[in-house]
Amino acid sequence: MAHNLYFDNEKERYSFFSTKEKAWHGLGTIVEDYPTSQEAIQFAGLDYKVEKRPLYTVDNGEPDFENENILIHSEILIPNYSATIRTDTEQVLGVVGKDYEIVQNVHAFEFFDSIVGGGDGILYETAGALGKGERIFITAKLPDYIRVGKDDCIEKYLFLTTSHDGLGSITAAFTPIRIVCNNTLNAAMRDKTNCIRIKHTANAHDRLKVANRLLGLSNQFANELQDVFNNWARVRITDDETMQLIKIAMAPNKGTIEALCNGKLENLSTLYKNTVDSIIDYALSSESQQMETTKGTLFGAYNSITGYYQNVCSFKNEESKLKSIMYGTGLNRGQKAFDLCTSFAKTGILTLN
Repeated sequence: MAHNLYFDNEKERYSFFSTKEKAWHGLGTIVEDYPTSQEAIQFAGLDYKVEKRPLYTVDNGEPDFENENILIHSEILIPNYSATIRTDTEQVLGVVGKDYEIVQNVHAFEFFDSIVGGGDGILYETAGALGKGERIFITAKLPDYIRVGKDDCIEKYLFLTTSHDGLGSITAAFTPIRIVCNNTLNAAMRDKTNCIRIKHTANAHDRLKVANRLLGLSNQFANELQDVFNNWARVRITDDETMQLIKIAMAPNKGTIEALCNGKLENLSTLYKNTVDSIIDYALSSESQQMETTKGTLFGAYNSITGYYQNVCSFKNEESKLKSIMYGTGLNRGQKAFDLCTSFAKTGILTLN
């Protein structure tokens, strides 16, 4: 499986660090103790700056006065656009508009530090650069846990990714991760969201301050999530109901839902049926699904879908996996499962919708 981590030829290392445990194929720097933000930047190879520079093209050219076979071209400034450049390698990372504001890597770490006032409150676990360094990501652990039952603990993380290529926004999210199976349990509850997106505009830093205040409420979100998960761990669900929930949550479109409603299984795609079978197998046989909190419970049914994307599903590379779980298909399917479980906890009924 590919990884797409940036490789620094001069330092002969990948731009990635992980605390204590090997990740991303064991590449990058593995450290024993949680680093400070300044140390994390160095370990992850993120100690580079990005700047905007003018963007040019050339005209069609005119023949050289002395040699008509040679064309002399003149540069033409492209207005309202700039190239983003890594100042250490002089690599072009992207093309951006005039209002685009660069958020330097160091500012992303300062944002994390400010959430809990710095010091020992936040624990940096991973950080790295993808591609040529046009996208970076950071995960940091918050103190304390979400506890489901007596022994099932979920760690509380903050995740941030930003880009320097003009594609995508600054994304910051609260991401609870179930320890026993390294399962990311992203979900939005009612009118709350665990994710904030900020455009790279002139007031991006002001918006980061707003994001800081919002993410500061992550403990309140975690407390509500803890109540939800503990309730689900007490709600019994049969294997047949679990299988039905998986089929509904994984339905990619209305046509699949209609086929399920009408019992026309021959209309279902092979990819869909194989995916559902894999999740059902994970739901009923995985060791992490045999605990008191998960075996035959609604919490276990929810975990079967989120756990599939974290621990079973194959992705073309680690970046694709990250995108799917944090803000792509994995997140969307997990959210559908969360909504179905919320409804089932209230009514005891699964509906095809």
